[in-house]
Amino acid sequence: MMPVLLVLLLAVVLFGIGFVVKALWWIALAVLVVWLLGFLFHRTGATGRRTHWYRW
Repeated sequence: MMPVLLVLLLAVVLFGIGFVVKALWWIALAVLVVWLLGFLFHRTGATGRRTHWYRW
């Protein structure tokens, strides 16, 4: 009985890790899209120069 419970526990843990990793990939993809849009859409500053939406 104990080996069966250990296998089931291992399956649940691995499923949870897989779900978290998949969710992190979707979050990374969304951040990448926002980052690329920042390069495409520039705004003009007070001096007439084109600036990025972020400050680095």
